[in-house]
Amino acid sequence: MARFEEVSVHGYDEFCQAVSERKGKDVFAYFSGDKDAEGKSWCPDCVKAEPIVRGQLAHLPEDSVFIYCQVGERAFWKDPKNDFKKNLKLTGVPSLLRYGTPQKLVEEECFKADLVRMMFTED
Repeated sequence: MARFEEVSVHGYDEFCQAVSERKGKDVFAYFSGDKDAEGKSWCPDCVKAEPIVRGQLAHLPEDSVFIYCQVGERAFWKDPKNDFKKNLKLTGVPSLLRYGTPQKLVEEECFKADLVRMMFTED
């Protein structure tokens, strides 16, 4: 039995809905470029980071939530006015954040298993 809940969403609105349905929970969100029909993201860093982040999920706190969010196509992501950049202040993908806190790992930081584990284990 998983100690945490995993939710997959696509786009900003689905992300906001997933968060609002889990108020009071410890929410960790991983943002990645959209995947194609073969399951490959347009974002090479996202492809590299995902197995590293997933490899650390066992360290998530009890009863927490892991939201896997696809941010959209490359052209949408590159728009500086997209909701992820405007409202969540994301600067790159992949990004891993502890929702509601300043804790955030961006791009190459997501390649470091020890940093990912620290985010999952430290308050």
